[in-house]
Amino acid sequence: MRLEGRRSSSNVEDRRGIRLGRAGGIGIGTVVLALVAMYFGVDPSVLLQGNSGQPVQQQVPYEEGQAEARMRELVSVVLADTEDTWAQLFAADGSTYQEPKLVLFSGAVQSACGTAQAAVGPFYCPADSKVYIDLSFYEDLQSRFGAPGDFAQAYVIAHEVGHHVQALLGISERTQAARRNSSEAGSNQLSVRQELQADCFAGIWAHHANRSRQLLEGGDIEEGLRAASAIGDDRLQKQSQGYVVPESFTHGSSEQRVRWFKLGFETGEVGRCDTFASKAL
Repeated sequence: MRLEGRRSSSNVEDRRGIRLGRAGGIGIGTVVLALVAMYFGVDPSVLLQGNSGQPVQQQVPYEEGQAEARMRELVSVVLADTEDTWAQLFAADGSTYQEPKLVLFSGAVQSACGTAQAAVGPFYCPADSKVYIDLSFYEDLQSRFGAPGDFAQAYVIAHEVGHHVQALLGISERTQAARRNSSEAGSNQLSVRQELQADCFAGIWAHHANRSRQLLEGGDIEEGLRAASAIGDDRLQKQSQGYVVPESFTHGSSEQRVRWFKLGFETGEVGRCDTFASKAL
């Protein structure tokens, strides 16, 4: 990606070095036993801990290495570029884009959706309109998921921002209401459609970043496609348990995630990302 000379976002909140505990000496709680498939944009209420007691924050010295500094800079530049893309798209539709905040944390974080361990991976909290990420996730993205590269990292941010767009458009609220009134299988299917739409929205950002600002370089889209494929429910279930249960999918198969990301990238049109109306995912 061509990141040199690009503006950084002013919406990055750095909470690295803040450690959480519980009043009365109680630990932060049981580590979230999240499936690997939960890494991208799952409903925070499923992942975040609702333990009793108020979290106590303690600031400790935090040293940033060179590799982490590069990741921080990438995250800030990509967030800024998503701001430009969605501001233009919302303006073209006669509305105003409300920029999300992005919180960097290390180990654990307190959000309006609850307390989360780094094990949950990147997530978006609609209650405070913030994206949360522990940059150590990018090490997992490369070593565990086999998806290295700066654009694979950018895809993570663009996907979570896609969930913010869904919240602004009222899609998230309608989907959550429908899920509450659905069977487990029906709820999972709605979750899949929501996640695939966020993938498509990530593709829309890539389309405009490339066409308007020439942000992408050769091989970038391939990195994004590898990342989308790597975190498909079918691939993750096969790796973790040796077999696939499609009824339990919450994010979509590798093929579906790649397909919807590509559709967003190829068209750049929000209307083409209506996964909820599509008969075939």
